[in-house]
Amino acid sequence: MSCMIAILCYMGNVPFCSQFLTAASVALPCPRFFAMTKQVITRFAPSPTGFLHIGGARTALFNWLYARANGGKMLLRIEDTDRARSTTEAVEALVDGLSWLGLDWDGEPISQFGRADRHREVVETLLANGKAYRCYASQEELAEMREKARAEKRPPRYDGRWRDRDPAEAPKGVAPVIRIKTPMDGETVVNDVVQGEVRFPNADLDDLVLLRSDGTPTYMLAVVVDDHDMGITDIVRGDDHLTNAARQSIIFQAMDWDVPRMAHIPLIYGPDGAKLSKRHGAIGAEAYRAMGYLPEAMRNYLVRLGWAHGDDEFFTTEELERLFTLEAIGKSPSRFDFAKLENMNGHYIRAADDHHLVAQIKTILPEIDGGNWFSERWTEQREEQLSSAMPGLKERAKTLVDLIDGARFLFAERPLPMEEKAAGILDADNGAGRAVIASLIPVLEALESWNVADVETAVREYTEQQGLKLGKVAQPIRTATTGRTTSPGVFDVMAVLGKDECVSRLRDQAG
Repeated sequence: MSCMIAILCYMGNVPFCSQFLTAASVALPCPRFFAMTKQVITRFAPSPTGFLHIGGARTALFNWLYARANGGKMLLRIEDTDRARSTTEAVEALVDGLSWLGLDWDGEPISQFGRADRHREVVETLLANGKAYRCYASQEELAEMREKARAEKRPPRYDGRWRDRDPAEAPKGVAPVIRIKTPMDGETVVNDVVQGEVRFPNADLDDLVLLRSDGTPTYMLAVVVDDHDMGITDIVRGDDHLTNAARQSIIFQAMDWDVPRMAHIPLIYGPDGAKLSKRHGAIGAEAYRAMGYLPEAMRNYLVRLGWAHGDDEFFTTEELERLFTLEAIGKSPSRFDFAKLENMNGHYIRAADDHHLVAQIKTILPEIDGGNWFSERWTEQREEQLSSAMPGLKERAKTLVDLIDGARFLFAERPLPMEEKAAGILDADNGAGRAVIASLIPVLEALESWNVADVETAVREYTEQQGLKLGKVAQPIRTATTGRTTSPGVFDVMAVLGKDECVSRLRDQAG
């Protein structure tokens, strides 16, 4: 077999030309090369469903980290044989989710659908070697087999009636399926890194279909051929594929191919202990981006769903690439804890560079900015103000959405809309708050320099001179300059707004 396999990616009958799956030939390195070098090659092989499921994101992360930890590669294969769901938009959504999480892959993404000719070629080899056979059983016969199995309280299995039958008995005009000859006795053993040794009686696996009657390859066949041709050394995927591992091992062995090492990781459950689904809330990576989570926080949180290194909770990407092993993955399902994710994200926000946070906000702004309220007001000056305000903003924030909401006062235009409680503070005691602001304005106007230290000194001196408590002055300032009762430190707010804007906002609310 040639060591360079051309992959043509098609959507329907038309070449699928996008930036992700090109119509140009993609060369797969010879598997013998990987065998000689023993380089770790993992793969992430999602089906395009319109978004990157959070469980799939963790699988991709584990594959990515294992490859990086071992100086290997992670390849991306789009399992797009379901043509009804495999649209350009769905593929792009998957790629977008991976890119946001910072999980890059080596080489070009591979289309499984585009390799159908290669899959059929392998079936011809199996037929020629007596490892597969043509089955002409009708749908009615298959239904009878299922009914009989149910009556006898057995799992439904194909009974192998065409396994050793003379092909001359084939009915005319009937297109057969092609089935693998599964060993009739004994066991297939999967030595799994996470699950341990798992044994499957071959009698329970039956002769699975490799090619449908219309000549299209099945998932089981395509996965095995692709994994072999791509030189995959390690398969890391959800433990819902554990039975598939046994079936696929039989195909590997029928072709005299090495079976990759396997690690089947437990699924992610929701807080209620049920499999994570839409009813638990957001399950797509893009939803977490729109909710304001940082990709580095998501990586840290996802890796801790099933993997551990002592009692440590926080890891840099560099630490994960150094410490990650498949052996440290537990067997038990993990529960997705939204509160824990939020707290972890808050930790990352507080530790992040201020300009990095502004860049992340700009990235998600189109997704969270209903009515383009922020976008229409975004200027270079306000971007700089936002960076300057970050030290105060991020102390309270757990998400980027919290940050941008907390910074709303920077983007507001005069006269500021007032929250009801904020207006109440200014109006209390016959407008005492507004009177304080009015008498403070000349003091602030007289300042020659405008920074946190100078503003704070001036306000405190005014407070002492008036015999007031600081709160009686600071809270009216906060409400007048932000329209809210909560904000970053009031002196930080004043400094970030600048003298002219700050004094103007105070004058708008002065009594």
